[in-house]
Amino acid sequence: MMTTDSVRKSVAVIGGGPAGLMAAEMLVQGGVTVDVYDAMPSVGRKFLLAGKGGMNLTHAEPLAAFLSRYRERETDIAALLDGFEPDRLRAWAQTLGIDTFVGSSGRVFPSDMKAAPLLRSWLHRLREAGVRFHMRHRWRGWDRAGALLFATSDGERAIEADAVVLALGGGSWARLGSDGAWVPLLQARGVQVMPLKPANCGFDIGWSEYFRGRFAGHPLKSVIATLTDAAGRVHRRQGEFVVTATGIEGSLIYALSAPLRDMIEANGSASLYLDLAPGKELQRVIDEIAHPRGSRSMASHLQSRVGIAGVKAGLLRELVAPGDYADPSRLGAAIKSLALPVVAARPLDEAISSAGGVRFEALDQRLMLRSAPGIFCAGEMLDWEAPTGGYLLTACFASGRTAGLGALAWLDAQRV
Repeated sequence: MMTTDSVRKSVAVIGGGPAGLMAAEMLVQGGVTVDVYDAMPSVGRKFLLAGKGGMNLTHAEPLAAFLSRYRERETDIAALLDGFEPDRLRAWAQTLGIDTFVGSSGRVFPSDMKAAPLLRSWLHRLREAGVRFHMRHRWRGWDRAGALLFATSDGERAIEADAVVLALGGGSWARLGSDGAWVPLLQARGVQVMPLKPANCGFDIGWSEYFRGRFAGHPLKSVIATLTDAAGRVHRRQGEFVVTATGIEGSLIYALSAPLRDMIEANGSASLYLDLAPGKELQRVIDEIAHPRGSRSMASHLQSRVGIAGVKAGLLRELVAPGDYADPSRLGAAIKSLALPVVAARPLDEAISSAGGVRFEALDQRLMLRSAPGIFCAGEMLDWEAPTGGYLLTACFASGRTAGLGALAWLDAQRV
């Protein structure tokens, strides 16, 4: 709890997404003056967009499995979630009047599946507590005296604060405010920032004109995708994805996007292997193909004997040599392990989220920049990534909480 000597301290929170708002909540509860600045006309725009198809707040799987989704940053995210695990996030939502439920996949949603009611209730509580919001304030760095500079509709504005929480997002969806414009501002102050990269993104394949025109927009359901990364680790997931005009996207692809992207960066391309007939052993597929088909076409034969039709049949025609159709063994092998040549990730601005950002090594355990005391970072601007499924939001909420509490502790220490 802040003492009366520090009640007048002020903190500027730059960025009105989940991380920034959670930092603001911790700060205002600690008794400091809190001002939230955002470049957009309203806060939480990307949060609202994420909730359009059903607001996935977090995930109900065991904590060890949950933390493993953060890959190389598992230990760092575990520290942030200490005291704010998924169950506590659900309890926090309940304080806003938002009931949650666990879906069949383990994902956790608000009972009405919407983001807007949660955001409205949260903003009401923050305003009632005294948090002040300043919209259309685009952060431009610092002036020579160390004041925060903002571009506004009324011109440039300099703001002084006793501490700062930066929650500026990553580099995806620039039109919603996450444009990565903060990267050179922090680099100029010697902060270690890893390049921003697309995460949870689609990929380019290089389809033929025929396949693109015939199947773009079609979902590819019930397949298993397998990728072996540069370290020899095998990534294998079952699910579905969508064929696009340029390549592939969707939940199954997003789940594999990090190793796919890294393989492309290392080798210039990657091969994703698809099992188009899950549940059928290779020998059974070969035997079914070899079964006499009489006067039926190969397309009809594959549909009736193996269940290959539509976009799956189109993929085979796109990627398998015509001569292989005469050999049940080679065609069966292709159906069970079809090599999909992936050539590039889609642009960062199209990605659901981004990888890269401020390195955890540039921050202390309270998420304060080691090279800039009093400046804290939170949310997607940190160097971590995770698949969709509630993992992104959970880490954003938790890091905002850590940064807010860290700023309070740092301000309190300045009195001594």
